[in-house]
Amino acid sequence: MAAMSGKVVQNVFIAQFYQQNRQFGTQYQRDCCAPYTRTLPPFHGGKLAWTSISSMQMRNLPKYQSGFVNRGTFYCSAASSATAIPSLDKVDFLKLQNGSDIRGVAVSGVEGEPVNLTEPVTEAIAAAFAAWLLDKKKVDASRKLRVSIGHDSRISAQQLQDAVSRGIASGGLDVVQYGLASTPAMFNSTLTEDEAFLCPADGAIMITASHLPYNRNGFKFFTNAGGLGKSDIKDILERAANIYSGFLAKGYSVKNASDSVKKVDYMTVYASDLVKAVRKAAGNIEKPLEGFHIVVDAGNGAGGFFAAKVLEPLGAITSGSQFLEPDGMFPNHIPNPEDKAAMKAITEAVLSNKADLGIIFDTDVDRSAAVDSTGRELNRNRLIALMSAIVLEEHPGTTIVTDSVTSDGLTLFIEKKLGGKHHRFKRGYKNVIDEAIRLNSVGEESHLAIETSGHGALKENHWLDDGAYLMVKLLNKLASARASGRVDGSKVLTDLVEGLEEPAIAVELRLKINQSHPDLKGRSFREYGEAVLQHLENSIASNPKLQKAPVNYEGVRVSGFGGWFLLRLSLHDPVLPLNFEAPSHEDAVKLGLEVASAVKEFQALDTSALDKFVQPQ
Repeated sequence: MAAMSGKVVQNVFIAQFYQQNRQFGTQYQRDCCAPYTRTLPPFHGGKLAWTSISSMQMRNLPKYQSGFVNRGTFYCSAASSATAIPSLDKVDFLKLQNGSDIRGVAVSGVEGEPVNLTEPVTEAIAAAFAAWLLDKKKVDASRKLRVSIGHDSRISAQQLQDAVSRGIASGGLDVVQYGLASTPAMFNSTLTEDEAFLCPADGAIMITASHLPYNRNGFKFFTNAGGLGKSDIKDILERAANIYSGFLAKGYSVKNASDSVKKVDYMTVYASDLVKAVRKAAGNIEKPLEGFHIVVDAGNGAGGFFAAKVLEPLGAITSGSQFLEPDGMFPNHIPNPEDKAAMKAITEAVLSNKADLGIIFDTDVDRSAAVDSTGRELNRNRLIALMSAIVLEEHPGTTIVTDSVTSDGLTLFIEKKLGGKHHRFKRGYKNVIDEAIRLNSVGEESHLAIETSGHGALKENHWLDDGAYLMVKLLNKLASARASGRVDGSKVLTDLVEGLEEPAIAVELRLKINQSHPDLKGRSFREYGEAVLQHLENSIASNPKLQKAPVNYEGVRVSGFGGWFLLRLSLHDPVLPLNFEAPSHEDAVKLGLEVASAVKEFQALDTSALDKFVQPQ
């Protein structure tokens, strides 16, 4: 009971603290930080430790220039104390895998979502990563490996960072904490060579759950070879399960990790590199964006640094930027460039401030989108078209790799107007990136791998899906246009997507598989879903109105009635997403009726969303 009470108090405290102090702990204040590194003071066994400060004073602490919580004054390590040992429930670690990421529930309070990413679970996962890294690196005993740790703005970030630190330290590795950081920065930390910032790191961990709700969290892992793949994550989770079994057998206790932990303001390095990239592209002009008005919407995630640390040093005006303060409750909108409310927010900011350009990031800055001066959204197919135009100017004829739900109009744009090749592959940013790497390895040049979600990776940037770097490529075009005498703001970007054919109707529906339905007959949801797809494919073959895509890597993609549909099986969930694009609602309904007719005999498939869509208006 003591453990449960401690956890509830801890979670309530953190939630209230972030709501009352959205700017407390802001990483990217406009003043530079002092020393680059500091040794972390000792952990205080999970208690909320205070040093000569009242709770009221804590709520009114000033912003720290270094961007990190001053642990000499205030601790909230969320580790265990002698009177509040975390409960050790049995955990199915493999269920925490989400493709090449790990995700779980870290904060209680949402009905039906019990916490499964506890501190002991987190510590076991981190210890497993340390063991995995030692096996991969095979260094001699004279050198200690070091792992960098960063997190987004989620309210569980601090407690998980501390648990990760203990797990890494338990494996005999050094820990470098970055505090609030972006996912791309974490990978970059394995490439940067600067001992003043304790770089390069041998491995990196980003604590994030992207755009998911406040109660979720998770981990992404990197080495200098890139992000870990699905098989690596499975290996780490299997190791973690064994370590956690030891906790269950021998008891779990918190060990002091402070001797192995240091802190670094690495985001200063990362932001500086982005600034240098724009200046270099502009011919080493100090302020190539001078006179441009650019607003940023960080959605209260980790991207707030971009306004003050990247745009302003380049000369841009950033007034009107919004939601730059980290707030893990995400009170304004979901930090997601695909979300309609999020895109509406940045569009309104552009128009109300008469800005030249708007930039929006997801929570951990590995995805992004833009809005031009007229309020036209540059996301999804438009962003892919824009990036394709930029990349094909630099690398004529190159292959652009995208996910499976991109439009036929995009294919025509890339291949007929730009002279490139469109390689439509599978959903999943890691799938798209790995396919681009594979194509290069067999002699087919590819320089861009990008999803409609806003994940985009460039060969020139180590195949890292970096939302900030994508925006740097757009800034480069603005700067070069200004240098050539153009004074029409973001029109240079809008002009690049001129001629992109866009559908009148674009819809995604989700058809869920009821895993408890007797029609599964003992099959897994994946087997059942594959049976649905096979039956649909067979029915299409005999339908003269429809044509199956000649090249397709995922699901069943079919053209007809002037548009197309794609039915595929979700990467992780018992869901069959159905995407339509058509020149009119009537044509989209015709496509929908074909799908509905083909899948109607599958009783475990919930087609209510499709049935509603095809009903007469």
